Amino acid sequence: MQNRLTDVLSGQKADYLEVRLEEFEANNVRFQGKDLERISSAQEKGGNVRALVKGRWGFVTFNRWEELEEKIKQAIEIATLIGDGEQVSTLAPAEPVIEELTAGNVRDFRQISLKEKAETMKNYSNIIVNFSPKIQSSIANYADRYTITHFANSEGTYIKKESPYLSIHLTAIARDSDDVQMANESIGSNKGYENAERLSSLAQKAAQRAVNLLQAKNTPGGQYTVILDPILAGVFIHEAFGHLSEADFLYEDTRIQKLMTLGKKVASEELNVVDDGSLPGLLGSSRYDDEGVPTRKNYLIKKGVLTGRLHSRETAAKMGEPITGNARAINYHFKPIVRMTNTYIERGKTPYKKLFDGIKKGIYARHFYGGNTTFEMFTFSAGEGYLIENGRVTEPLRNITLSGNLFETLHHIEGIANDLSIIESGGGCGKGGQSPLPVTFGSPHIRISNVVVGGR
Repeated sequence: MQNRLTDVLSGQKADYLEVRLEEFEANNVRFQGKDLERISSAQEKGGNVRALVKGRWGFVTFNRWEELEEKIKQAIEIATLIGDGEQVSTLAPAEPVIEELTAGNVRDFRQISLKEKAETMKNYSNIIVNFSPKIQSSIANYADRYTITHFANSEGTYIKKESPYLSIHLTAIARDSDDVQMANESIGSNKGYENAERLSSLAQKAAQRAVNLLQAKNTPGGQYTVILDPILAGVFIHEAFGHLSEADFLYEDTRIQKLMTLGKKVASEELNVVDDGSLPGLLGSSRYDDEGVPTRKNYLIKKGVLTGRLHSRETAAKMGEPITGNARAINYHFKPIVRMTNTYIERGKTPYKKLFDGIKKGIYARHFYGGNTTFEMFTFSAGEGYLIENGRVTEPLRNITLSGNLFETLHHIEGIANDLSIIESGGGCGKGGQSPLPVTFGSPHIRISNVVVGGR
């Protein structure tokens, strides 16, 4: 394949060309309660071509690999037809690489029958349903995808990569009269089927959380000192801050550029925020991004100061900054755009339980239920929580909504624990119609003052 791609890319009338060929096998199993609701298996093959001619892009996708030469010519033709009024693109330089990346020694879920996968999910669904008479229903959803990708460009790069992906969502629905509560647990993995075989305790955890929420009190609205657990803190830093660090968004919005000026102090010296796609074995990890650029550790905030942002080759050239290895595409139907990988707050020095000291009345917010961001404004809902009284966790709470301004909230972080956790959930990140992209997020427990908390 390397020789074929090298041959078809040579001698073409374009300033830059890249080809992505992809084949995958995917499976899905879904139980609703004790009933099998959906089971499916699919295979697909396709590819895309990007051509850069005099600063203009042409992009073509296709399903038949044998049409590659024709599609390269189409992409070049499209690029040449784009008018002079369009914005001109250039690429930051990147060293060519040649490498083949395998999935390693994992239990290949392509070798596991759909029947066995269905039996596994049926077991988890039954564990939830049988946990308590208050459990009304359950959802157990399994999805896997094994992708083999060939990437080559006209600069001499060729990368073959095997990418396994597995996700499992377990949802418990509890009811007491008219009160209905829901709790979800999930895992994501870029390893093998072994990660699907030991989740009985996770199913029990979802059920227990749903039942506990029936006993929880509604949160009184107000302004509080809040402790966020690693899940909710990780989601916060990914959604509220991480997306603002993606340079394709930044260079198109002058107002956000001013808010995200490098060198600006945004928090105490204790806060360090990182995006690192080079960490081994994590869901958002890969040796190279989808432009063939090596991934690396990128500090976005260092000692409370904005120090970096995330780039593709194009955005790095536009902004005159180093490439970071953050151009990613969910599959061959899409061109790569700037995306996060593994984004987290680095560990602090404070023992986790010490964060609660001195809080007369506060909120301990845990897990993630939902939320949205609009530029620097955010609203997040916790999956569960507890009241903090005189430094102690007391009664359980529900319907916890946190809202505010990102930059004000970063300044109000007054404690970072030493218990960093990286979360590999079964969800994913969405942007530009590309979802779910495998990512991880993480954080230690963090303490934030003056947080607006809504309840009911």
